[in-house]
Amino acid sequence: MNHSPTPPVRPAGLVTHAPVRWGAVASIVGFLALVEITSGILQGYYTPLMTDIARHLGIHDADVNWFEAAQLMVSALAVPLLASLGDIFGHKRMLLISAIVTAAASWAVVFAGSFTTFLIAWAFQGFYAVWLPLEIAIIFSRSRKLGAPGPITRRAAGLLVGALELGVIGGALAGGALIGVFGGNLALTMVVPAVATTLCIFAVGFGVPDDGARSGAKIDGGGFGYLAVGLLLLTSGLSFLRINGPSSPLVWGCLVLGLAVLYVFYRHENKQDDPLIDFKVLFARSMWPLQLTAGLFGVSVLGAQIPMSTFARTDPAVNGYGLGMSASGVSIIIGAYVLSLLIGALLFPVAARLLGTRMTLVAANTLVGIGYLMFLPLHGSLTQVLTNMIVAGLGSGALVAALPAAAAAAAPFNRTGMATGLTNAVKTIGGSFASAIFGLALIGQVAGAASEGAAENFAAPLAGYMIVWAICGVTAIVCALALLAVPRGALEDAPANV
Repeated sequence: MNHSPTPPVRPAGLVTHAPVRWGAVASIVGFLALVEITSGILQGYYTPLMTDIARHLGIHDADVNWFEAAQLMVSALAVPLLASLGDIFGHKRMLLISAIVTAAASWAVVFAGSFTTFLIAWAFQGFYAVWLPLEIAIIFSRSRKLGAPGPITRRAAGLLVGALELGVIGGALAGGALIGVFGGNLALTMVVPAVATTLCIFAVGFGVPDDGARSGAKIDGGGFGYLAVGLLLLTSGLSFLRINGPSSPLVWGCLVLGLAVLYVFYRHENKQDDPLIDFKVLFARSMWPLQLTAGLFGVSVLGAQIPMSTFARTDPAVNGYGLGMSASGVSIIIGAYVLSLLIGALLFPVAARLLGTRMTLVAANTLVGIGYLMFLPLHGSLTQVLTNMIVAGLGSGALVAALPAAAAAAAPFNRTGMATGLTNAVKTIGGSFASAIFGLALIGQVAGAASEGAAENFAAPLAGYMIVWAICGVTAIVCALALLAVPRGALEDAPANV
């Protein structure tokens, strides 16, 4: 059966002027909220345990960064693949498969006794990154039958991200507390997220209904091969950038080869009837600003959190800047940021109803940009830092909820999984690039530190933090301007004819 590569026209008649009841939203969200709570637990639970994990594996604290790099790489590969397979075989089926892989990896983390086995298990935990895009695709498909896909999806996305952030907060608090309750037994402590992900399998299998959406397409195995090799080369180049610095030819060789393979992937996809990534949809005027925003949003939401933590820990009496906070004190900033993310996510559907989805996205990016640019003059006290992080967090929370929902609204109905999955995939890639670049910006006066023993020699220069904040702020403002290119009404239930 030959499938036309031309995206189908979105059918008319989906407009509804009746108010969307919360009961209808709750009936669709249901067990999906439990899945997102589990996702939040995975993202928050291990954070206070990282030092314990490093000691358990006998590795240096700096080597913990490899866990993040490996998981980001697996996420960048798994998300577009499983999201596109969801369009072919069903979004619930792919959600269930990803939950099984994540649970298996979570149990493997418990019993891993070496750095290599732990790294592999930790990397495969990254399959949870596809949960939210698949959930949004399920919700959008089911809400079409109620005649209001846009409003219902926006409200549901806000609730799901709210559940996610509650899971992050609860997971972080539980992880820090239970390691003490269990007498420092790390394996027993890590059983908790493994149990949570196992229960998540049953929540998906028995609680999440099949949306019934199938595109009838075929698997693009060649496209996945090109994408996997290209992303592997890019992430390897970024890893070498952290280790060897920008002067290493290995860095630029991997990056150039990676981009070359991705270009071959692009050419391959344009010849396929059923591409893994439909570039005709991706380059549509209503879609490319959303995916650009997702990629640049990854710069701040994924790349700027470690610099924020190290800045807060820097002693101002020694270095002339920083907050001089303890590890527990940094949790105040993290808690305020996560709570602002939660509020931003819950306010997104309200703002979208008043301003429209496009202008809500513009406003959210503007808040992120203002929040980080405020750091340039205002970073000398805890009050200033908290204010900046709350402003940026409100916009970030709205974007976490808004981007997959907006992508679903902008995509043809047989490409919703692909579109929502891409928002997470490109966000992950953006975070990977930012992490490497920010690492270079924050290289301090390391030379001679071991011999001199001066504390300030281990601290990054203030100019490096200024670069981080400026990049985060400017990229957010660029996104706000790019989103103005989206046609009016293209992200609503009644697309405008422009």
